[in-house]
Amino acid sequence: MAPIPVKPGKYKIHAHIIGPTSLLTATEYAVKHGAPVITDRLNPLPIEQEWIIDVAEHEVPGSPYVIHLAYHPAAGLVAHEEKLFVNSVPRAEWTKFTFERVIGGLKILSDNGLALRAGHRGAQIVLVKPQPEFQETWTLEYLGPIPTEEP
Repeated sequence: MAPIPVKPGKYKIHAHIIGPTSLLTATEYAVKHGAPVITDRLNPLPIEQEWIIDVAEHEVPGSPYVIHLAYHPAAGLVAHEEKLFVNSVPRAEWTKFTFERVIGGLKILSDNGLALRAGHRGAQIVLVKPQPEFQETWTLEYLGPIPTEEP
């Protein structure tokens, strides 16, 4: 399917897995390639569960998107060995994503065409060859525009 545009802004990213609401979540501990990204229940503090989705290159029409933590603008999503991490590396090293409409939500695809998959709550997000799987379906909850820093 063709990629669809997404409004740049602050989001919660809901995983379609069985059970209570699960959100894309940055874990609190880091390993070699950054902090693993998992799905977890809604936390009372949104620090690790609110994300900024922004176009990768503002001057390029149809540009893919990058995703970073809303409260840590230098901490972007990166894929390594087909697993998803959040890491404070230069923006140019962040993984680029596109979105495709599927039944019940969206499929999030990396720049190399792999889909984000949430196997179960607490499991690290993996990138897989896209299949019509419920665990590869996501919902974006728009929370507002990208916050601007005060001068």
